[in-house]
Amino acid sequence: MRDSRRRIDMRLRRVRRATATLAVSGLLFGTAACGSGSGSARAGDPNTLEVWTRSDPESAKTYDRVFAAFTEKTGIKVDFQPVMNFNQQLQSRASVKDLPDVMINDTALMGSYQAQGLLKPITPASISGHDEITAKSWSSTVGLDGRHYGIPYSRQAMTLFVRKDWREKLGLPQPKTWQDTLALAQAFATRDPDGDGRRNTYGMVVPGSAQNGYVAWWGASYLWQGGVQILRKEGSGYRPAMDSPAALRTVTWMKKNLFCGDNGVIQPSALTSVTANTTNFQDGNAGMYLTGPYNISTFDKALGKDKYEVLPAPSGPAGNNDVLADGENIYFGARTGKTKQEQTLAAFLVSPEGQELAMTGDHQPVVRIPVNSTLDAAKVRHDSRWSVVQKAYETASVQFPNAPNFAPIKQDTADALNAIFTYCGSDVRSGLKELNDTLAGDLKDQELLK
Repeated sequence: MRDSRRRIDMRLRRVRRATATLAVSGLLFGTAACGSGSGSARAGDPNTLEVWTRSDPESAKTYDRVFAAFTEKTGIKVDFQPVMNFNQQLQSRASVKDLPDVMINDTALMGSYQAQGLLKPITPASISGHDEITAKSWSSTVGLDGRHYGIPYSRQAMTLFVRKDWREKLGLPQPKTWQDTLALAQAFATRDPDGDGRRNTYGMVVPGSAQNGYVAWWGASYLWQGGVQILRKEGSGYRPAMDSPAALRTVTWMKKNLFCGDNGVIQPSALTSVTANTTNFQDGNAGMYLTGPYNISTFDKALGKDKYEVLPAPSGPAGNNDVLADGENIYFGARTGKTKQEQTLAAFLVSPEGQELAMTGDHQPVVRIPVNSTLDAAKVRHDSRWSVVQKAYETASVQFPNAPNFAPIKQDTADALNAIFTYCGSDVRSGLKELNDTLAGDLKDQELLK
């Protein structure tokens, strides 16, 4: 009964998403015809750009410095809007035909934004400094039609944060394989690494909630290391691949060893945790966290940089230690009419000056791995730990496909994985088969199923 109800819920969610996308697309195609920003005071001032970023107050302070330097250098003003609930507010603005001039947001959202008509196509050669950005970074801005719809701004890759003091106290080596990782996690959970005489520590932190696709975002690195593809490219389209033998082996291992044991490997709240409330590592009661490098400054303040280490992810059964890579692109709102000013801002943001400003300072950096190939993250920050992150991005990373609208695919994958991990008696094979069927429906909705 529970499985059948879940199948119905997933189908209904897919239908609602497709209907919402069509409705918004209609609004935005109208926007493209009329011109975004028409009727706003900002639209009448060619010397002011409205710029949105998905930022909390801490990272917004870094953007303040960057945009102030840009205005001082060029004379172009920035009406900066740090937005947390970005996508909802963007859809609201689209409905009244008033898009921001420039947006900085996740690479994985490009396919969704392009499909809805939000974005202006971009010619890389029109951006000064475009040749200092690598082909790998530019590849994440190519849409289904082969045109570019964004400019790379920041990149990152997951690495493994480990309590070095705990590990050394227990006399254990840095983990190199999944089995090493599991053994270390079990030791952190059972051998009192903090020395307080109580069993109150956990092996690792997991943001395992289905909300906003978190468990798929976190779990993707395990999938890659297990030899799994969520989607397989076929010609001009895709096929879902979550019913493969590799997927069955990998998800079964994760369920058995991480989520359904009684050895305290992960924190008890893992299946309802998102990154905002997954604070066990910085709070000092968990020993490992596979996460992004934006946490380095937070953990330095909370724990002290001598207490933990930043390591490459351990290798999985597929023989690789690939991790999820993502980041942010610069997007131009469709038909905003300020192309020259937008290009000037983008050129500054990807320049060595703009990138260094965004990587340094007293607040959370908004550029993690620079897209400007003349810069080295470790040298800019005088911190060798960033070389681990940069190497992971350059040599051992996989990105979610950017050209399809990946948001529903990530969400449906997260819903299925969360359900599989929640019900320890459920059948993994049937759960993955359901997921594969759902992903086929997502691709069919986008006319990309092969």
